[in-house]
Amino acid sequence: FAQKLELTMRTFTHRYGSDITRDQFNLIRADLEDARKHTAPRQIDLYDVFCAMLYTMKNGCTWRDLPSDFPKWQTVYYYWVLWTKQENPIEMALLTRVLKKLSLSYDLAKAGQLELRS
Repeated sequence: FAQKLELTMRTFTHRYGSDITRDQFNLIRADLEDARKHTAPRQIDLYDVFCAMLYTMKNGCTWRDLPSDFPKWQTVYYYWVLWTKQENPIEMALLTRVLKKLSLSYDLAKAGQLELRS
């Protein structure tokens, strides 16, 4: 007898000035979801990961200093590396594209220095 395995996606409760709304996130959700191969169901809501990145970029904290109401810093950092990777020097990184799509301006070069301090 095969049992159906139900995985629930963990969501976090956070409210920071850097957070975007769920409606704003829905504008970029597909872009972010397509960045990773679908090998297993996602257990973390990418909305929380994205808001954690915005928090880090806005406040200049290191990855390890993310508040506990965000996903683990290792998870956020994994997606940071994935979303800031450039396939070639001509194309913008995915994170830059979605920030532009949302008309948000963050200095990704400055924010990228945070990974060196974590």
